Amino acid sequence: MRFLADENFPGAAVSALRAAGHDVSWVSERSPGAKDTDVLVMAEDEERILLTFDKDFGELAWSAGLSAACGIMLFRLPTPPPATIGNVLLARIEERSDWAGHFSVIETGRVRMRSSRSARSAEE
Repeated sequence: MRFLADENFPGAAVSALRAAGHDVSWVSERSPGAKDTDVLVMAEDEERILLTFDKDFGELAWSAGLSAACGIMLFRLPTPPPATIGNVLLARIEERSDWAGHFSVIETGRVRMRSSRSARSAEE
């Protein structure tokens, strides 16, 4: 899968995803300090699923009407210990393959998914 890791996404998790064969671009490496709106544009332009801990992306995603090829995964989990964070987040990401076209909230013990407005329009 193709991901864009937000600046707040742990480097250990980025490394674990890359080691598992995922295509991961990381805001910390390519555009440190980028505004959330610019990060969302990057994800959409490159058809990547945004990985973030930032709740602000919920409102941005809704108003932007993300394309079905893009998606957002908002992690609302207690932060795992540094030694295991990469593998813990990798495991949660690899639980599913249908992240694109959704705003998803990943919590302890559950995942809530909502289709983006653009994805819903395409289905109609």
